[in-house]
Amino acid sequence: MADGKEHKYRMVFGWEDDNGIGEMLIQQIINGEKTATCAPKEEYSEQELQETYEPVGENVTVFDKNGNARCTVRLLEVFETTFGNQDLRLVRGEGNGDNVSKFQEDHRIAWKDIGLDLRDDTVLIVELFELVDG
Repeated sequence: MADGKEHKYRMVFGWEDDNGIGEMLIQQIINGEKTATCAPKEEYSEQELQETYEPVGENVTVFDKNGNARCTVRLLEVFETTFGNQDLRLVRGEGNGDNVSKFQEDHRIAWKDIGLDLRDDTVLIVELFELVDG
């Protein structure tokens, strides 16, 4: 990170044995290709859900799975949508253009590997952001 600052809020991309997915996502953020992320609402505790909405408008430090600060993004918006009826801001922000089917296929495969079965009515928490410092 060029500014060397660690901000109050944080996002972590990657997990143990993620086969490089976390690093790939961070590189997409740094390259300006990824401006959104999402996760099933059922995976959040009530406190985590509250904390997800808190930093809207604030800078957020992005960490890799090893705890290294990699870049800073500004959280622009947090909202809910369903897996079967995505908001195009999410699909585009995940680098899929307007291809909802590709977004769904990619996420079904990736999340199935970590034990999540996505249904059309699965509620997703979406975070839109912009790169501030990479």
